[in-house]
Amino acid sequence: MLLGELEKQVLEYLWKNQPADAKQVHSYFEKDRGGSLNTIQSTLERLFKKDLLSRVKNGHAYQYFPKVARQELIGQLIKSITHDFVSEDENSVVAAFSSISSDLDEDQLDKLEAMIEQQRKKLQIKAEK
Repeated sequence: MLLGELEKQVLEYLWKNQPADAKQVHSYFEKDRGGSLNTIQSTLERLFKKDLLSRVKNGHAYQYFPKVARQELIGQLIKSITHDFVSEDENSVVAAFSSISSDLDEDQLDKLEAMIEQQRKKLQIKAEK
């Protein structure tokens, strides 16, 4: 799944300010990046069609809110990018994460280690069933 720059910015906005309608999103971006209300409406519609947003009708306008959490989307994007490479060499993804980890500070590495341990526990529970 590819996301355009405006799509990413709109998702970031909605993760922090949900729910919002097109006018609210437009007024937020209007001062910094310009653009028309139609552009924002099209962007929201694309994100909805990509199944990243949900919406509910409120009067004449839709209220949009993220369908996936930020971390989930990042995980989905990483999976889609690495999918082609994993089938060739399963260790390439592990090596890539190891390479990325060199940019992390001590606190981030501790958090990553805790998440890995949590995942190991989930796998053990699954294996025991």
